[in-house]
Amino acid sequence: VSVGNICRSPIAEAVFRKLVTDEKLENKWMTDSAAVSDWNVGRSPDPRALSCLRNHGIETAHKARQVTKDDFQTFDYILCMDESNLRDLKRKSNQVKDCKAKIELLGTYDPQKQLIIEDPYYGNEKDFETVYEQCVRCCKAFLEKSH
Repeated sequence: VSVGNICRSPIAEAVFRKLVTDEKLENKWMTDSAAVSDWNVGRSPDPRALSCLRNHGIETAHKARQVTKDDFQTFDYILCMDESNLRDLKRKSNQVKDCKAKIELLGTYDPQKQLIIEDPYYGNEKDFETVYEQCVRCCKAFLEKSH
């Protein structure tokens, strides 16, 4: 989960989806990404996010959506990108009766200990590449831990 669901979280979603597909585990995982805000609902990911993924042989057809109450009741994990996402999600989860999701920073799984995945929106291609690399490291470690 990220603020607008057009840069970081669609990259993380696409990376994780590819990992579980490569490991033949796709029937065990339901993977999606969402936004804390409603700014970009219905929009495709940022063109720079798409081109970064494409450079790594990954396609995505994701459209931005906002986190819903159901997400907290359906998903086992809601992984987010930074402290403000974490705060917002914890606040939202407090309003959900039977929240089953464990809410954590995706960066807690990074073997290189980079806790925060910074928003590359105002950055350049290199910043998107950094997000991609962080997502790969974190998603791999998360998958190993939880499967």
